[in-house]
Amino acid sequence: MRPLMLLAFASTSLLAQPFSAGIKAGVPLTDFLSATENGTFNYTAPTQRYIIGGVAEVRLPLGFGVEFDALYRRLSYTGAGTLASDIFSTSTASGSNWEFPLLLKYRFHFPVVRPFVDAGVAWDTIAGLKETVTESGGAASPAASVSELQRNTTAGFVLGGGVDIHAIFLHISPELRYTRWNSDQISAVNLLHSNLNQAEFLVGFTF
Repeated sequence: MRPLMLLAFASTSLLAQPFSAGIKAGVPLTDFLSATENGTFNYTAPTQRYIIGGVAEVRLPLGFGVEFDALYRRLSYTGAGTLASDIFSTSTASGSNWEFPLLLKYRFHFPVVRPFVDAGVAWDTIAGLKETVTESGGAASPAASVSELQRNTTAGFVLGGGVDIHAIFLHISPELRYTRWNSDQISAVNLLHSNLNQAEFLVGFTF
């Protein structure tokens, strides 16, 4: 009888932990891609101005919590230059980039505005990356494969900090976040590569 009572108590305690969900949006403080030129072939990568996605959190005792995000940004780059046999080529690639951080969070004990720190791991996935190529003024044609794509997925570790503002039923959480990725996803002859160091300013709105 006692084990059953302990199990029921543990289950009730787990279900009683506050759960919140909402949206998270922000801007990158670093470029996802670094692009350079060598006079023969040049890459350019426009800065993506927004990040948006969903957030869910389970709050634990003693100020701790576990947060999971799914964050989206657009990815694109172009390349132009002279290839073998003096053929001028232009390529344009675009796709979606998804980031999935899993974080352990600690909130300091203040009444309304509560500073917090978080740390954890993240996975980054490039999806639907497609490239079109135009050679010497001809018609654009889809590439059979994206040569710059080295791997679709990588992982890294995350550090962050911010404040949690409790406004009646809404939590507003501005945050600075740093991610260090393990490996390049995109790379091309030292002219184009994905940045291993990533910084973001994010704001969460949870209920």
